[in-house]
Amino acid sequence: MGSSKPDVSPEKEFFFDKSGMDRGRVQGLVDSYVGSGDDGELFLEYAVSESFAVDDGRLKNASFDTAQGFGLRAVAGDATGYAHAAELSEDAIARAGETVRAVQAGKSGQLALPPVGTNQSLYSADNPLLGPDFGTKIKLLEDIDAYGRAKDPRVRQLSCSLSGEWRIVEIIRPGGQTVRDIRPLVRLNVSVIVGEGDRQEAGSYGAGGRTGYSTYLQPDTWQPFVDEALRQAVVNLESVPAPAGEQTVVLGNGWPGILLHEAIGHGLEGDFNRKKTSAFAGLLGERIASPGVTVVDDGTLTDRRGSLTVDDEGTPTANTVLIEDGILKGYMQDRLNARLMGAQPTGNGRRQSFAHMPQPRMTNTYMLAGGHDPAEIIASVDKGIYAVSFGGGQVDITSGKFVFSCTEAYLIENGKIGAPVKGATLIGNGPDVLTRVSMIGNDLALDPGIGTCGKNGQGVPVGVGQPTLKIDRLTVGGTAA
Repeated sequence: MGSSKPDVSPEKEFFFDKSGMDRGRVQGLVDSYVGSGDDGELFLEYAVSESFAVDDGRLKNASFDTAQGFGLRAVAGDATGYAHAAELSEDAIARAGETVRAVQAGKSGQLALPPVGTNQSLYSADNPLLGPDFGTKIKLLEDIDAYGRAKDPRVRQLSCSLSGEWRIVEIIRPGGQTVRDIRPLVRLNVSVIVGEGDRQEAGSYGAGGRTGYSTYLQPDTWQPFVDEALRQAVVNLESVPAPAGEQTVVLGNGWPGILLHEAIGHGLEGDFNRKKTSAFAGLLGERIASPGVTVVDDGTLTDRRGSLTVDDEGTPTANTVLIEDGILKGYMQDRLNARLMGAQPTGNGRRQSFAHMPQPRMTNTYMLAGGHDPAEIIASVDKGIYAVSFGGGQVDITSGKFVFSCTEAYLIENGKIGAPVKGATLIGNGPDVLTRVSMIGNDLALDPGIGTCGKNGQGVPVGVGQPTLKIDRLTVGGTAA
């Protein structure tokens, strides 16, 4: 983790003890190749990961992977030179330096200030892969399979998976600042298919976070995962075709925040706004949403999947207010876009690995709670759709247009939740949807820890969340004749 105090942790010399590199000489290389530009850093990374999958009671996949390497970046103006290698050596860093130095003709001549240090730590440095042995992990998945099949004879297929990783990063900047972070991450997921006659339907549930495996080994934890996946699948067995047309839509709390993340969150990232390709570009200080709508990106939540003590540029993460009571207040920023926009970095510079350049990315993005009871929101709808969970979706950042598929949704008729529906898709425009929020629930919830966000070919773990929301006049694509 980053710190304004001397780091005396045993991981301090991890990369140098492992590789035989000399810290002083590596610092000299960084100073030489990066220090004459506007910004940049050496990003060192070592990661171990494993995954196990059981399908229909049999172990179908078990994998273990180790990855290590560095990325060297030099920034001059809006140009970036980046080179990376899976080899941790001074020679490799020097070769990379010759490449990244090529961009420095456009430098301003003033090296950007380093990130402010932090002494906080949002998660344990313990390696989850050093916990339960192989047999314990496999038995967990076998127990999940047996429990699900015994619970409902309609189960035709059950798949479950367990994965974990332990990642240590170090960021070295010109002038000697060093920031370290050690990042655990685990996830457990259950998927089922149930059938009656010729009809089959699916359900799934999972959870994860920056913790160890121990919590997920307990039956009190994993049995509700199976129960929920089964509940979804059985509900879908009873579903009727979804009606199409413009309707009132109520979004459930928690995971439905993925629509907020995709349709609105990406449009509030700094790079899209600096380049004026976002639907929200140039609107700071203006009303873009209904009164009461407040959206934040918060990377400081303990143990959450999307949280980071520091981002991948060494900046401490923050609770960044994006929209406050309907007014656009700010964007999510990495160092490059913040500098070019005259703003402050917000701790949102993220990269998939050492082989990727950092870019503005979300952490945990969610809407704050309002004052309405969820039952009151449902009761206010004469006819509409109650969308509880989503699958895939597509978003156009420039226009804000989106299409999302519902994996669990219900009719609302005369203020009551009615039959489950199948084949519902929500079609709209992110900026427009924000202005159609008419009621905000008091039941804010975050997703259970399953989100992965893609941008420019990079995937990073994220969190989403929201309270129950009522949205007036949203187009629903359906399959009803």
